[in-house]
Amino acid sequence: MNVNELNQLLGNIDIYLLDQILKGRFSKEMKILDAGCGEGRNTHYFIRKGFQIFGVDYNPIAIQMARIYAQTINADFDVHRFQTAQVEDMPFHKEAFDAVISSAVMHFAKNEEHFIKLWDEMMRLLKPGGIFFLRCCTEMGGIEVESVMTEEGLHQLPDGSTRFLLGEELLQKLMEKHCLQFLEEPKTVLVHHKRTMGTFLMTKNHIY
Repeated sequence: MNVNELNQLLGNIDIYLLDQILKGRFSKEMKILDAGCGEGRNTHYFIRKGFQIFGVDYNPIAIQMARIYAQTINADFDVHRFQTAQVEDMPFHKEAFDAVISSAVMHFAKNEEHFIKLWDEMMRLLKPGGIFFLRCCTEMGGIEVESVMTEEGLHQLPDGSTRFLLGEELLQKLMEKHCLQFLEEPKTVLVHHKRTMGTFLMTKNHIY
C-alpha cells in the first residue's frame, strides 16, 4: 500500500488513536462518539470502514464540512450523525455510546469547572464497560514550571498558546468519580520547552 492509498484509508487521523484501532479496541457493533470532532479528521477511517461513528462540534461550519467529507468518503453515510453542539451539552441519551473519543479538545476548557463539565457530559454518554480515549495537554513532564498561570487557572505555555492543563490530582478525582480505570499505562509526550500532550485510555466500570 502506497502513501496515497494510506491517506485515502486513514485521512489525517491522530496517530495515537490509530494505535488503538490497530490494537482492535473498536468494532463495527460499537457506537462511537467523537466529542469535538471538528471537520472529522478522526472519523475518516471509521466512516470508510462502515463503523457507527457520530460526532459533535460547537462550530456549525466544521460540522458542515464533516458532513461533506463523510458523504465523499461513503455516499451511504447518515450525515445527521454529525451534530452542532457544545461538548458540555450533547443531544444524546444517557449511556448512548460504547466509546467516546476526545482528541485535542479538553485543553480548550475555560477553567477547571468547565473542564469537569466537559468530562461529566462525556461520562453521561458512555456506557458501563465502554472505552474513553482522551488526548489533551497535561502538567506532566514539568511543563507547568515553564508556563505562566492565568487568573482563570489556565497556563500560558512556552509555545505561545494558552491551555488548561490536566494534572494528576484532578485526573484521579475524575476517575474515581466516574469509576474509571486505565486499560493501558497513560503516556505523555514532551515537546521540549513547548508543551506536553497526554494520551489516556480508560474504561468505565460496570458498577458506575
